[in-house]
Amino acid sequence: MHEIAIVSSLFEIINRQVAEHRIESISRVHLKVGEMAALEPMTLTACFEVLAEGGVAQGAELVIETLPVLARCVPCDSTFRVVKYQFQCPSCRGHTVELVSGRELYIDSLEAKCQGESNEKAAA
Repeated sequence: MHEIAIVSSLFEIINRQVAEHRIESISRVHLKVGEMAALEPMTLTACFEVLAEGGVAQGAELVIETLPVLARCVPCDSTFRVVKYQFQCPSCRGHTVELVSGRELYIDSLEAKCQGESNEKAAA
């Protein structure tokens, strides 16, 4: 279960944003995760809840958007979705491809209330 280490690193980023933007509470964290990141969303959410406890993100919702694996065929320049790790171009049947997306893991945005503000705003 490497999700706890991943979420711990995410909280390092969140804590920097908390200090920089004087955030007093976080209601939602939007996370983008590529299909090839090999992360289990339920485990990621459970780890997030444990590490958020007692901090500004306690009770925050973790919204995980899964990004598809996309590849670009070098010979024909076609971009296609990779299904079941079949890195073969459906247009020309070539195998010389470059990964376009699917390995991402990043915080897209935070919905938070900053000190001295009455409304929530997004910070990224």
